[in-house]
Amino acid sequence: MTPIPIVALDVPDEERALALVKRLGASCDFYKIGSELFTAHGPSVVDAVCREGKRVFLDLKFHDIPNTVRAAARSAARCGASLITVHSIGGQAMIAAAVEGAGGDCGVLAVTVLTSLDRDGLSAAYGKPVASVSDEVSRMARVALEGGSRGVVCSGLEAARISAEYGGRLETLVPGVRLAGDSADDQSRVVTPGDASRAGATYVVLGRTVTAASEPADAMLRVVRELADGTS
Repeated sequence: MTPIPIVALDVPDEERALALVKRLGASCDFYKIGSELFTAHGPSVVDAVCREGKRVFLDLKFHDIPNTVRAAARSAARCGASLITVHSIGGQAMIAAAVEGAGGDCGVLAVTVLTSLDRDGLSAAYGKPVASVSDEVSRMARVALEGGSRGVVCSGLEAARISAEYGGRLETLVPGVRLAGDSADDQSRVVTPGDASRAGATYVVLGRTVTAASEPADAMLRVVRELADGTS
């Protein structure tokens, strides 16, 4: 199955976000709204993107007590999000609360280890040595599964392992996807669209590879071709 591409609307205002949606046109029908844009405009920007006939991945990475996360997930689903994220480190009960709040039409994905972190960065965050980022991702995926999450967010370097270990019971969303030759920017664990496709990713998130391109629609079409080639 070819991964579904999601373009990140990592811009500071609704006007620029909608301009990018219109510029990409039919080449993309799924967009990520993260903390910057949502903090600036709130649910109205989700509604605006949905009114363009697009789906929204609301990437706010909820992490709080279960009751608070349940309510936040319910609000996210009501404003039109098709996918939302929580931090798996919040635990099984919190993830289950998010799933309950989101309801059947809004999927919950649990973030395992941020793609900006390598082994040294994760060890520093935990305050103890981490032998393997991949092992930690797998452990967090188990927590996500037990909490009823639809899937997990992981790098393309771990997506194949998650697919193999959990037998398709968890979808995988891979951020940090870059075309060959593009800068990794602040990401530590990046893959190409073809790599993500071959790893069995369900979704891939595309940021500056598309949004900073001189011709975003052309970059998007190149990504779509690579995703399809990876599963052929």
